[in-house]
Amino acid sequence: MTTTSHPCFGPSARASVARVHLPVAPRTFCRTNFAPMTKQPAAIMPEDALSMLDGLIESGKKIKVVGITGPGDPLANFEATYKTLKLVHDKYPRMSLCLTTLGINGAEYAAKLAELKISHITVLVDAADSATAEKIYAWIRPSTKNIPLPEAAKLLMNEQAAAIKAFKEAGLTVKVNTTIYNENIDQIENIAIAVKMLNADIMGLTPFIPNEDSEFSAVSDEQIAEARTLAAKHIELMEPWLRCGSSIELEKPVSSNLPKPSKSRPNVAVASSSGMDIDLHLGHAHKLMIFGPREDGLACLLETREAPEPGGGKSRWEKLAEMLNDCFVLLCSAAGETPKKVLAAKGIRTIQTDENVEGTVDVLYGGGKKGKCKK
Repeated sequence: MTTTSHPCFGPSARASVARVHLPVAPRTFCRTNFAPMTKQPAAIMPEDALSMLDGLIESGKKIKVVGITGPGDPLANFEATYKTLKLVHDKYPRMSLCLTTLGINGAEYAAKLAELKISHITVLVDAADSATAEKIYAWIRPSTKNIPLPEAAKLLMNEQAAAIKAFKEAGLTVKVNTTIYNENIDQIENIAIAVKMLNADIMGLTPFIPNEDSEFSAVSDEQIAEARTLAAKHIELMEPWLRCGSSIELEKPVSSNLPKPSKSRPNVAVASSSGMDIDLHLGHAHKLMIFGPREDGLACLLETREAPEPGGGKSRWEKLAEMLNDCFVLLCSAAGETPKKVLAAKGIRTIQTDENVEGTVDVLYGGGKKGKCKK
């Protein structure tokens, strides 16, 4: 896929090339001063992500690009990112892959990403020097430990430069995205010069749009136009845009982090002692309730199935996965890591919750249809 036919580069492709974002990155490197204080969505496992992609494709979605852009940074927990991309690449070798990152750890992982033939990498560069970075970021956490912001800002500048250089040396296409704030509006040309010297291929400029109750203000249209003119003297710029690809319809089921039924896996398994609430640990469940859609579209209790006997270690969960080969999700109050991984590898998502059975099943089927099914 060329840059002109890729939804992140070509204007015409944005309306015709479907892209999906797989939320497998659990940890972030930073938070800007401009981001609202909201809880970060939970990430899903690589196996779950592949299952979700399978479901979208099976439902008829013409997906050509798979990206990893969140909920955290793809390079903050590289094992999950690499495994996801590898799973997708192995099953769909013609699928274009991409990711978006702050750039920390980029030089370390550039060669591994190149092995997967990533179509491009987007690096988020919002400052040309550490002093400006300190104005933009509330905190920068390169690892699991906090370090003083001035020190972290300098490290970020070095890491971003090293990452872009390494990505290019590995043969990858590098797109730099810069958000325009009042705090960095006077540095846009300097950022363009710096990233072009590192051989970045193209640059995208996106104005910060504050929420209605934000204490921060947006830059003016005149400032944006001037910034674009100055940056364009040094590097090719993307046309102004708000989102990439025909992904509006696709983002909803993925960003909600909820699995969806498919033709081959239409059913839901539930661990419940009463049939009312999801109240059993998977390891303690002797029977599982199986819900599925009927011809009239209602989600109903179809049957109960005996769970494999305790003991046997991993083989017990492999037997369970086989027993639930028509289920796309299993609901329980808790579960160990081994069964979750075994089930995920077989395309079955494990969701831990203590909610009501009927209501949770209804949500998984998109709210269901009005009325009650006859048991």
